[in-house]
Amino acid sequence: MAEDLVLETWDLQCERNGREHRTAEMGCQQLVVRRGQPFTITLHFSGRSYEEGVDKLAFNVETGPCPIETSGTRSHFAVTDFPEESGWSAVIQEQDEGSLSVSLCSPPNARVGRYSLTLETSTGYQGTSCHIGDFVLLFNAWHPEDTVFLRDEDERREYVLSQQGLIYQGSRDYITSTPWNFGQFEDGILSICLNLLDANPKFLRDQNQDCSRRNDPVYIGRVVSAMVNCNDEDRGVLAGRWDNNYEDGTSPMAWIGSVDILKRWKKFGCQPVKYGQCWVFAAVACTVMRCLGIPSRVVTNYNSAHDTNGNLIIDRYLNETGMEDRRSRDMIWNFHCWVESWMARPDLAPGYDGWQALDPTPQEKSEGVFCCGPAPVKAVREGDLQLKYDIPFVFAEVNADVVYWVVQGDGTHKKSTHSSVVGKNISTKSVGRDSREDITHTYKYPEGSEKEREVFAKAEHETRSLREEDEGLHLKIKLSEGANNGCDFDVFAVINNSTDTERVCRLMLCARTASYNGTVGPQCGMKDLLNVTLEPWAEKRVPLRILYENYGENLTQDNLIKVVALLTEYQTGDVIVAIRDVYIQNPEIKIRILGEPMQNRKLVAEISLVNPLAAPLNNCVFVVEGTGLTDGQQVKELEEPVEPQAVAKFRLDFVPSQAGLRKLMVDFESDKLTGVKGYRNVIIAPQPN
Repeated sequence: MAEDLVLETWDLQCERNGREHRTAEMGCQQLVVRRGQPFTITLHFSGRSYEEGVDKLAFNVETGPCPIETSGTRSHFAVTDFPEESGWSAVIQEQDEGSLSVSLCSPPNARVGRYSLTLETSTGYQGTSCHIGDFVLLFNAWHPEDTVFLRDEDERREYVLSQQGLIYQGSRDYITSTPWNFGQFEDGILSICLNLLDANPKFLRDQNQDCSRRNDPVYIGRVVSAMVNCNDEDRGVLAGRWDNNYEDGTSPMAWIGSVDILKRWKKFGCQPVKYGQCWVFAAVACTVMRCLGIPSRVVTNYNSAHDTNGNLIIDRYLNETGMEDRRSRDMIWNFHCWVESWMARPDLAPGYDGWQALDPTPQEKSEGVFCCGPAPVKAVREGDLQLKYDIPFVFAEVNADVVYWVVQGDGTHKKSTHSSVVGKNISTKSVGRDSREDITHTYKYPEGSEKEREVFAKAEHETRSLREEDEGLHLKIKLSEGANNGCDFDVFAVINNSTDTERVCRLMLCARTASYNGTVGPQCGMKDLLNVTLEPWAEKRVPLRILYENYGENLTQDNLIKVVALLTEYQTGDVIVAIRDVYIQNPEIKIRILGEPMQNRKLVAEISLVNPLAAPLNNCVFVVEGTGLTDGQQVKELEEPVEPQAVAKFRLDFVPSQAGLRKLMVDFESDKLTGVKGYRNVIIAPQPN
């Protein structure tokens, strides 16, 4: 009778497996692998070696608090000669004196999450069982049978592995980019993302069912979309706020990455972090999804409609001076950000795989919870509103019509002859480059095309005829040159008479400070011309000077001024409305890197910014972070105020821990200038061996 086989030590080979599974940046303290791909562990026996035919080896893997084979959360499998295609498998790779290398592999549809791994050895009737460690299993965009499989390697690098990116903001006419540190592989983030799954109400209601569904990116996406906001009293990550009162938290404009937010959420016992707005919700969701292995990107839609009553028409009411006459719950946001995640949709008819819109910003409830999606982008483009999930809401965001009603002195309503345009310049960061990719065509067919008409007929949306009326008068608002914070600037109403008769009109021009979600503040510029005569076929430019002394005090942290022009023709009573959002540009943050950029060698960054305002800046703070560059966030508070036209600057010493292309990101805060962003790409050479 052979003596027992005794396991002495074992090695989960975290470093080697991490490299092969592209999870090495999560550190080598724990084993993190992707589903459907083999990983190797080494077993060392004392006394005697493993003998095939004499000894039996088997493994147990379990995930979740109540692992059950039938739920796919537990599996028992013996060591065999060939990998098992449909389930977990273990195959001997090589045998040395007392050691044995075993290749383990999960099926490509395994549940993701934390697993415990147990080895069972038996010789004859004697058997022992030993817990040899824990590991985390992620989705695998590299495996053709995984539902998140993405074919292109550059895209996988950008949408799964890249820890930094750009998010588009500003306005349709002046698109700005803000740097963001997703940091999905930073210390502790994976654990927080898994805790987020365990904090979700569906898990608390039925742990077995929730863990059993964690093989499905559609289910995970829906959970993440709900858990990033806290509107359901569900221990969500972020509290949203849009009213410019952020004193009891952090202003949404001040964040430059998700890591700080997720760590705060964990540190304070899963209390919501204050405060987020759409791009913060979207960026945190993008971090969680990339961390779990689902390809994801943040997208921005300009002139985004929030259609609360589902009629695909946004009614806005203006009085004769261009002021909002009454609040409508339907809004037009200057821009709105959400996430797209790449996955197959086996739950739908064929044709809807690919990018899915997920919107974690709390706006409307879906199945009783504040979440939105995943909505297949292809279904939005085709107008298939009945499919899962929440397609009518996303369809309206990019397609609703806006009708401006001018409320006249006697209380009657006059409909503007032009509806403004929703769903423009839908943007995301390009793959592998810091430029903008326009993805509007993935959400809608070209305007006026036959296909567009078919889609709207299918979506029972016939209101496009609003745009066809042409009264021969055209009105636009133009900007002379860039509008810089601290400076006065001009906007122009440009009126064209494209008829052969003279027209006499009243022109009303009004500028107000504004927030990106469409709400407006006090007036900061006004002109009312009662007698504008337009010759046949003529163009007229009417300037409006907007002074810093009028807008500076009331500029919100979104840096927007909304200019409304109303042109009323006396003869017909027709009213034309033009609206433009002017983005007020912040000063540039300059970043100089001194020294030779090399892994584990000290570098210095010189960071500076000129105060463009006529008043001193007080309570100035620079915040710097960059995955692989700085050790977490570095905060520098300046002791002295920064006088007008003076330079705020400081030097930061840091030691890059990782090689490759990295982004050093900077945020500047003060009492009068807030949310100023800058970044610098740095290529870090690997440490010579």
